[in-house]
Amino acid sequence: MTHTEDAGATGAECQVAGLILAAGGGRRLGGRPKALLEHRGRPLVEHAVRTLRTAGCTRVHVVLGAAADTVRERARLEGCVLVDNPDWAQGMGTSLRAGLASLPRPVSPADPPGPGAHAREGPARAALVLLVDQPGIGPQAVARVLAAYEGESSLVSAAYDGERGHPVLFGSRHWAGVAATATGDRGARAYLSAHREALTLVECGDVARPFDIDTPEDLAHLE
Repeated sequence: MTHTEDAGATGAECQVAGLILAAGGGRRLGGRPKALLEHRGRPLVEHAVRTLRTAGCTRVHVVLGAAADTVRERARLEGCVLVDNPDWAQGMGTSLRAGLASLPRPVSPADPPGPGAHAREGPARAALVLLVDQPGIGPQAVARVLAAYEGESSLVSAAYDGERGHPVLFGSRHWAGVAATATGDRGARAYLSAHREALTLVECGDVARPFDIDTPEDLAHLE
């Protein structure tokens, strides 16, 4: 894991860490890594970072996998914590687990820092997860989900016409459960389904389009 720290952010404004899952290899795109797809002249991962920061996330972790070294060379990711996922080919669930493991957890003074802790970061009390291949989800939708944060027990998802989508915010009390059930390309789907009664849905269909860039036909969404 490589840290390029955004120093100076403290207090309530950085309790929620933005977490971008950007490790995909673009198998259905002919092996074009999704993080490097161009959108408005820059790699797609840059747009995801800008979206989170514009929405109010002062700390951003980015999970890299396919062509990680090239992503580091081409994309401007200053101030982000870059997380390598060597198991990215096994599916998005591995990236979600790697991203959550990279976040400094709330601990008591008697506890040693966990493996994701960083000396210059305070504990993250929630993670707001955004997928790199959804450029139609912009700062307005992210800000709505972020505004629903109410502490370490928060479980919040954007909704589109009432259907659950991204981004999703997981309070730190949910991280272990999410990591335990995140397998393949399903990510947190099983956990969210099992905890639907605790989930707050925030309608974002009026401000965002939740399409994915998965196939060559989807590339028409990029500018």
